[in-house]
Amino acid sequence: MEIKVKEAAETYLENKVTTDNVILLALNDGSNQFSNMGGTCSIGASFQFVIVDKMYAKYDVPIENNMGLKMFTSKDELAFLVDGLNVNYRNGFLSLADNSGIIDGAMTVNQYQPRTEAELKEQMETIGHKNC
Repeated sequence: MEIKVKEAAETYLENKVTTDNVILLALNDGSNQFSNMGGTCSIGASFQFVIVDKMYAKYDVPIENNMGLKMFTSKDELAFLVDGLNVNYRNGFLSLADNSGIIDGAMTVNQYQPRTEAELKEQMETIGHKNC
């Protein structure tokens, strides 16, 4: 897997990540431990870059990139990605696209902080009415 980080996105990401970080390209649809969103309308359409302090076994697919970042994804995410993967930054948002078009026009970059079951429950109850 390969992703091209366009110039504007590279400038934006330089303030968020370093080559020492491990970065995951992860779904943000409630399907994994890094997700804070959920709902059937976001399946496969909402992605995020997650900065982690260690490798996670499920995220073992390396992503080559022109920034030299340690970037990985999982086989689950690959089901939604095709050739020509790229990330751009426009109008205050990161966008993820591939040869089929824009996948996510508002990607986020998040530092992962593990949450307790109680925190997860509270978050889902708080944002639950915002999810479809």
